[in-house]
Amino acid sequence: MPFLIDPVLTAGTLAGRPQPTLPTGDGLLIRPWRASDASAVYEVFQDPVIHQWHARSADSEAEAGGWINDWHRAWEEEREAQWAVVDTRSDSLLGRVALREIRLDDGGAEVAYWTAPAARGRGVAARAATALTRWALDEVGFHRLELLHAVRNEASCRVATRTGFALEGTKRSAVLHADGWHDMHLHARVRGD
Repeated sequence: MPFLIDPVLTAGTLAGRPQPTLPTGDGLLIRPWRASDASAVYEVFQDPVIHQWHARSADSEAEAGGWINDWHRAWEEEREAQWAVVDTRSDSLLGRVALREIRLDDGGAEVAYWTAPAARGRGVAARAATALTRWALDEVGFHRLELLHAVRNEASCRVATRTGFALEGTKRSAVLHADGWHDMHLHARVRGD
């Protein structure tokens, strides 16, 4: 059965090229993950705040290294695109930014992020999400990016608002965390916003 519309993005749009490094222009660099980042990822996932808002924990550096390998495969399979957010001078890990749930045909994806405990309060997530959003919408050609966060996660809501993601509504009892079901705010940006 033929489709009446062409895909927004075609297969190979991402995997047909190396995963890019994206400078933010203000002291941060968004770069592909390296195997050597595993210990820093493991350390971040020992943080109680990460446990509060994420469904995963890391039991070892080897497990975090496995995640990094999975993130590389996800780029090649065009399922997800995950980046480390680092300081341009020291290359120290400050956070992570990602496109999850990539749907090339529809030109859509979900923006996700976290910030390392020592880097919180410095606008790292907002600056990285802004650079990633600009690249995804303006350079790659995605049409719509969504951003979901637990309603009680006020810091993440501030990031969404600062980066121009309009609040579209609340998905009730949408994500299960260790402390139970969370209502999620749905924010979005579309190309041309």
